[in-house]
Amino acid sequence: MEELRGQLVAWRRHLHMNPEVGFEEHATAAYIEAQLRRMPGLSVSRPTATSVLAVLKGGLPGRTVLLRADIDALPIHEENTFEFASQTPGVMHACGHDGHTAILLGVAQLLSGDAGRVPGEIRMIFQHAEEIGPGGAEELVMQTPLMDGVDVVTGLHLNSQLPAGVVAVKPGAFMAAPDMLELTIRGKGGHGAHPEETVDPIAVGAQVVTNLQHVVSRMVAAQDALVVSVTKFTSGTTHNVIPDTAELMGTVRTFDPALRERAPQLIERVVRGICDAHGATYDLRYEFGYRPLINTDWVAAQLKDIALDVVGADRFRDAKPTMGGEDFSAYLEKAPGAYFNVGSGSDEADSRWPHHHPRFTIDETSLETGVHMLRAAALRLARPE
Repeated sequence: MEELRGQLVAWRRHLHMNPEVGFEEHATAAYIEAQLRRMPGLSVSRPTATSVLAVLKGGLPGRTVLLRADIDALPIHEENTFEFASQTPGVMHACGHDGHTAILLGVAQLLSGDAGRVPGEIRMIFQHAEEIGPGGAEELVMQTPLMDGVDVVTGLHLNSQLPAGVVAVKPGAFMAAPDMLELTIRGKGGHGAHPEETVDPIAVGAQVVTNLQHVVSRMVAAQDALVVSVTKFTSGTTHNVIPDTAELMGTVRTFDPALRERAPQLIERVVRGICDAHGATYDLRYEFGYRPLINTDWVAAQLKDIALDVVGADRFRDAKPTMGGEDFSAYLEKAPGAYFNVGSGSDEADSRWPHHHPRFTIDETSLETGVHMLRAAALRLARPE
């Protein structure tokens, strides 16, 4: 394992230095494919131009298990100064996907060297474009035979907010559906000194932003999780001109499918009422993103048992649901499965920065924990009934 530990770090640092965003991971996929082709007993293919699949047929009877790692980076300029920082301006691995990829390469190496004692079939998908909707998982699930015959699926996400080496698992609702709204408010522009002659879209938009929180606090039961965040508000060009339009953008997060379907109507009711009251009009575009990620109870229970064996009770946590989104949910539409977290935060590695931050990094000791967990999960889940 000592040799593999060094290899995990080397893989991760190469990927970190050479990040590519979703649907553009050509060099990343080529690098992953080259590493896999050095491992015996793997069938390696390219389901899409920027994804890689490795299949290991075990020597014992068992289930077909899919393991997944995402490989894309984010359009963020890295502020870290270590020697393996991103060499691509404006792009960095700010969410740990370089670590996920290194972990799954490590699992592939260990399993390929012991294929005779592996049950069933292990498929390892290095997935493109998790960060960009509609997402690489949806493309793989809908347009390739990747999921044909898969009995169970699992994967992990490094989490900088958990101590390095901790494993967290949760049955049921784990990650939210990340939907998106775009709103254009159309008023009537004019001189800033004579607002009575205008319909001010900024004033109307400000009321929309405030009142959208009434959807959360007054239109939805308190026990039903809902987040509505307006994250962009653009309007105007100078200090003394009331503009004609204001443009808003935001995200809506839910777990419950029924509430997810209701949310656009509740939001539009608020927007319409405010615009009508002030003589403005609007265009609202609402886009459904990834589905909520709902872990299968029995798979999550298996992963908890595995974690207790691998890291022990003192390093196990019952995971809390998060309003972040993940396209891993696409796989769960086709097979039972569960997604889990491995902690990657530590003061020593200065790795407690939040995900999607320009200083994000990981404690590389978490890579070994991820390999042990994912390898054990593959072997346990592939066992026949």
